[in-house]
Amino acid sequence: MRRLAFVYIFLAFMAIQSNLAFASFNKKSPNIVIILTDDQDVDLDGLFPMNNVKHLIGEAGATFENAYTSSPLCCPSRSSLLSGKYAHNHHALNNSLSGGCNGPFWRSKIELNQTMATLLSAVGYNTFFAGKYLNAYQGSTVPNGWHQFYGLHGNSRYYNYTLRENDRNFSYSDVYLTDLLKDKVLNFFNARDKSSPFLAMIAPPAPHQPFTPADRHKGAFKGTTAKRTPSYNKPDREKHWLLAESKQISPATLKLMDSFFQQRWESLLAVDELVAAVVESLSNSGELDNTYIIYTSDNGYHLGQFAQPFDKRQPYETDIHIPLLIRGPSIKSGVKVTAPTLLIDILPTIMEWTNLPLDSLMDGQSFQPFLTNADGYDASSDPLFRRGFLIQHFGEGNLQTYKPECPMWQPADRLAECTLEADCHCQDSWNNTYACVRNFAHRINHLYCEFHDNEDFIEFYDLDEDPHQLYNTGQQMLIIERALYSLALQNLTQCQGASSCSIHIF
Repeated sequence: MRRLAFVYIFLAFMAIQSNLAFASFNKKSPNIVIILTDDQDVDLDGLFPMNNVKHLIGEAGATFENAYTSSPLCCPSRSSLLSGKYAHNHHALNNSLSGGCNGPFWRSKIELNQTMATLLSAVGYNTFFAGKYLNAYQGSTVPNGWHQFYGLHGNSRYYNYTLRENDRNFSYSDVYLTDLLKDKVLNFFNARDKSSPFLAMIAPPAPHQPFTPADRHKGAFKGTTAKRTPSYNKPDREKHWLLAESKQISPATLKLMDSFFQQRWESLLAVDELVAAVVESLSNSGELDNTYIIYTSDNGYHLGQFAQPFDKRQPYETDIHIPLLIRGPSIKSGVKVTAPTLLIDILPTIMEWTNLPLDSLMDGQSFQPFLTNADGYDASSDPLFRRGFLIQHFGEGNLQTYKPECPMWQPADRLAECTLEADCHCQDSWNNTYACVRNFAHRINHLYCEFHDNEDFIEFYDLDEDPHQLYNTGQQMLIIERALYSLALQNLTQCQGASSCSIHIF
């Protein structure tokens, strides 16, 4: 009897200790807010309209000057952010269901227990998602790990959309989506249980096509024109097949693209208001100082570079270079980080912020060490710093993606995303499939790409000498240099886990 009583006392003691430890975890653990835009570039001044983002996040925290996506396309990139994995490990290779976007492998292997939602909810985080999830998501169920979920069916829209709102699907016709997402997250902040830390991810549609600004912002940038970079409307015969076959864009389409550029900026103004509202709400509740706020995009965008009208999917800086600004506990104001950083690094960093063990299968690495210096970290001045990382794209072109309205192309060309309003320029093709190494080291700033086509085509750029990537010098590479980069690509395209995905080339 005494022995049984001792057992009860011991179990009660352990339960109390467990509750105390959980309460201590909740009290000390930071909140996490992620604001993820859609197709927001850096190189074409995509942050210009974002005064609140720059002031309330960047100036109050850190701005990453060399942040990249490992896949310049929405679904693979978003899947990488959620999982900390390269596309070849999460298997969401493009935007289609057949290409793995929200496909069986993702749902049964990754989404089951390997995303930021599942990892943080398992240790007591209250999780919230609102906005665009994955392109092929159609709202049949709430993805695992999210306690409150308001996920968009399909691709970005501004009006006339359907959301999966927890246990039901609900359609809206005339409510501007970015404004609705703002209301949803503010309601979450106000109504949630303050005893638990939270993860809140907001994914507005801007500035993705159809580039629709809120009515109050229409005309805010009237007269603005697309940035005329040195490669603007210049076909390049020295690049891979899809670009080499491109013709100059017509004057009528160039005018249309100027209007798109203007509308992209205008659509971002509602996002900037959302950011201000989030910061104000957290400040009013006294939670701002214990909250990391991350602002970033899934990929960049091009508008006219190399005579490509308007899209992403290319391995050039316009498409892969993304905004990344972060504020939060222990991050000093106005920090500039030049160390190359990937979207797959965000989840490992969150794991470190929350004192959780790092999953050995995550391909990214924490960038917290670059935030500990009050002046940030200047990788360019550190002779010991080096990092090579992978950029991947899997072209979607096949016999079925042919458009008969574009008679200059044939089904056998296996082109995709041929845009009628852009003179039938095609944005993707079967042979727009590539793997690249983006390599940073002391006095090294390179991009090396191998294309999976009938030519084994390569491209190489020294971005210190050629920042606009005008001159493909792949055929002038030293044999040993090309061999080292090719070997690095073999390793990167098969790597799994941060230890094997960390490549030092020179």
